[in-house]
Amino acid sequence: MDLRKIFDFIPEVRKPDEKKLGFNVKLKWTLIILVSFFVLANISLFGLSHNALERFEYLAIILGTDFGSIISLGIGPIVMASIILQLLTGSGILNIDTATVEGKRFFGGLQKLLVFFFIVFEAMVYVLMQGLQAMPGLAPLLIFQLILGGLAIFYMSEVCEKWGFGSGVSLFIGAGVSWRIFTSALQFVNQQGRNCLLDFKGTPCSGKILVMIQSIINKYPIEFVSALGAILATILIFLIVVWAQSLKVELPLSYGRIRGYGVKWPLSFFYASVIPVILCAALVANIQLFGGIIENAAAPCFIEEGVCTGMAKFASHLGFLGHFVEGQPISGLAFWMGSTNLLELFIRGGFMFRYLLQGFTHILFFVFFCTIFSIFWVKTSGMDSKAQAHKIVSSGLQVAGFRQDERILESILDRYIMPLTVMGGAAIGLLAASTDLLGALVSGTAILLVIMIMFQFYQNIAQQHQMDMAPAMKKFMQG
Repeated sequence: MDLRKIFDFIPEVRKPDEKKLGFNVKLKWTLIILVSFFVLANISLFGLSHNALERFEYLAIILGTDFGSIISLGIGPIVMASIILQLLTGSGILNIDTATVEGKRFFGGLQKLLVFFFIVFEAMVYVLMQGLQAMPGLAPLLIFQLILGGLAIFYMSEVCEKWGFGSGVSLFIGAGVSWRIFTSALQFVNQQGRNCLLDFKGTPCSGKILVMIQSIINKYPIEFVSALGAILATILIFLIVVWAQSLKVELPLSYGRIRGYGVKWPLSFFYASVIPVILCAALVANIQLFGGIIENAAAPCFIEEGVCTGMAKFASHLGFLGHFVEGQPISGLAFWMGSTNLLELFIRGGFMFRYLLQGFTHILFFVFFCTIFSIFWVKTSGMDSKAQAHKIVSSGLQVAGFRQDERILESILDRYIMPLTVMGGAAIGLLAASTDLLGALVSGTAILLVIMIMFQFYQNIAQQHQMDMAPAMKKFMQG
């Protein structure tokens, strides 16, 4: 059966009739999706008896979710579908020409099918592997709720991309990380549920700013230095990323029809933006998540020999993923791909060579895969030299001093786009991995993501607002 016939039956969010949506319309839909995301994140799953995934706080941040809520799947299915499809197209196994309208439609339809598959697959894995353990007889209902939540996230992401400001995936991650940074700094309710403000001297606080104040009052120098280190690491990361965001190559262009008028076409150093880090971090998150779920489900099989030898054998075959203690990997692939707060270990005197080696492998993994994902993303999302050259020529622009020829423009862009893609992907991987090891208010990767995501949203909003404030310029750019 031709897959294209199946695509016709897949519901999709209608594109706006207007070429350019107004600022107020985009702002309205972005806020609606943002509020809906927080509402869904606070709707608990009905029939949930035990949430073994609540220990995976790091994974929840990267996946833009809150385990135990109806959107427990988060952006996991969307990202996994994107990773697999990019690997297949990048390796040449699937030959899809995304430069054509038909190719883009086929690529988008195939991606939707993969997303739906991973929504169902991950929902079943979460429940049947007892990551989210259902009450007796309510497992099907729990899976059904997870599927509904996964579909809601997917279509909310589509609404944001077509009617709002930018990517829905980025919005969900940015919203989740921002909320966690706020609570990490000023959380006054600790893990035992006690309010430290009611007994500031006797009850330990969770928020790092409150911990600093409490440490000064109670004279705990190690706690003070540890909290201060986390805050300073966050500020340092923020400054570095803001500076790196300003790095760009500006290509001088001119309008062939209008003499003396020129513009500069910016090519950012982080050319593929935050997408490579999202894909790489989600890959690490999914490996750690599935490894922990499989080991958790197989634990009774190892304790009671012969009860479920099939599950025990399955878990033993996947033992290379690693072993976990309280949700944290202590060996295997998940451990060496992951990271440990080296600054915290150094301050508290628990530094070991094993963790230094883990930090090195963590950096290598992120640099390599961020570079690979950066190249794949540029080639499959219409950001390569050929697509950009076609876009520039269609706008009536040309390189100053050269005749208006798409091939000439493509050869000039080749000098910049691929080097920026490779260097930017490697640099953002290095920055993300290095900040993971510093132990900021939340994971370094999460902070890197939220800063770049918010910067992107700021640019989109500012550009849209500027276009709306100058109707004549808007008409000129469209015409």
